[in-house]
Amino acid sequence: MTQGGNAPINAARVTVEVTAPKALDVSGLLLTEAGKVRSDADFVFFNAPNGPGVTHRPAAAGSPDAITVDTAAVPAGIDRIVVTASLDEAGATFAGTEPTATVRDAGTGEVLITFTPPRLTRETALVVVEVYRRGGTWKVRAVGQGYDNGLAGIATDFGVRVEEPAAAPAPPVPASPPGMPAPPVPAGPPAPAAAPAAPSMTKVTLDKGRVNLVKGGSVSLEKGGKPFLSAVRMGLGWEPAGRGRNVDLDASCIAFDAQRKRIETAWFMKLSIFNGAIAHSGDNLTGAGAGDDESITVHLEGVPPEVCGLVFVVNSFSGQKFTDIKNAYCRLVDAGSGEELVRFDLTHAEPRTGAAMCKLVRQYSGEWVMTALGEYVDAKTARGMVDAAAGML
Repeated sequence: MTQGGNAPINAARVTVEVTAPKALDVSGLLLTEAGKVRSDADFVFFNAPNGPGVTHRPAAAGSPDAITVDTAAVPAGIDRIVVTASLDEAGATFAGTEPTATVRDAGTGEVLITFTPPRLTRETALVVVEVYRRGGTWKVRAVGQGYDNGLAGIATDFGVRVEEPAAAPAPPVPASPPGMPAPPVPAGPPAPAAAPAAPSMTKVTLDKGRVNLVKGGSVSLEKGGKPFLSAVRMGLGWEPAGRGRNVDLDASCIAFDAQRKRIETAWFMKLSIFNGAIAHSGDNLTGAGAGDDESITVHLEGVPPEVCGLVFVVNSFSGQKFTDIKNAYCRLVDAGSGEELVRFDLTHAEPRTGAAMCKLVRQYSGEWVMTALGEYVDAKTARGMVDAAAGML
C-alpha cells in the first residue's frame, strides 16, 4: 500500500505489527469523530495495554510490538484507531530506518496489508496507519505522518495529557541519638554527566498570549483546545544597510506535500497561490520603513489538503550575507485582529545568503504547529532553498 491509500478489512480482528531495524514502542489511540481521545484511558501502550476493543502486544521472540483491534468491541463513539510507533532509543531518529506496518488477520495470521512510509529524516515518532470505520465497513489507511517531538507530541495532539516526570526524592537522613552529632549524609552514586536538554513534553499553545520562540521551539495554533485562527500573516523584517548597497531580502513561502515534494511557492515572482489561500504582500527592495518589510498571509482553511507543510524562507537577493544584516525577524500575526502571536528573532546569523525562518506543519490531527528554524543556506532565491527546506520538515 502507498501513503494515503486505503483498503477494506476482511477480518473482525486485526493485528498491526510495526518493525524497523531499531527497537520500537508501538501504541494505539482511540479517537472520536472530533479527532481526540475521550480520556487518557483511550491511549493504549506498553504501560496501559488494554483499552475498549484495543490491546497492546509487547515484542517477544519472533514477534514485534503490535496493536490488536477487535472491531466488534470498539465503542460506537470511536471513529478510528491510530497506530503509532516511536523509537525506544533516546535521541534516535527514523532517518534511514523507515518502519514497516504489517496488518494481519488476528485469528489466522494471514497478511492483509503492508505499508512502508517514504523517506524519513529527523522524525522520532510516527503515525503509521489508522484503522477506521466508514458506514458499516472497517478499513485501514496508510498514513506515515512523522513527528520530531516523540510520542509525547503525538499524544498531546490527540488530547492525551502528558506530564514531565517528577524528580526522584532525596534519600532520608537517619536521625541521630540524643547528644550525638548528626551522622554524615550518605553519599549517593556519582551524578551522571549532564545530557542535552530534551524538548519539553508540555504542549505550548496560544492560551497564555504571545509566545517568543527560540530556535527549534514550537507552538500550536490552538487556544482552549480548539483551532484559534483561520488566517495568519507571517511578517518578516530587517534593517537596511547603513552604508553601501541596499539590502534586498525576499520572503517566500514554499508549500510541500506529505512526501516533502514542493507543490508551489509564493514569492516575489508569484504573489498568490492556491487561489489566494497564500498571498505575498509584494517585493521590498531595501528593508526601509517601519514594521514588517514583507509579509505572507495564509488562509489556513483554504490551504489544499495535500499541503502538509509550509516553510517560510528569506533570501538575500542583493548578495549580502546574513552576518551583514541587522535585526532580522519573523512574526506570526492574527490576520484578522493584527495581534502579534509568535515572534522569532534571528540572534546568531551565519555568513550565508538564505535563511529558513520557520515552518508551519499540519499535524495528522488537523492542527497547525509553528516551529522556529533559524537554519542557513547558500541561496539567493527561494528556488535554491527547496531541497534544504524539504529536509527541515
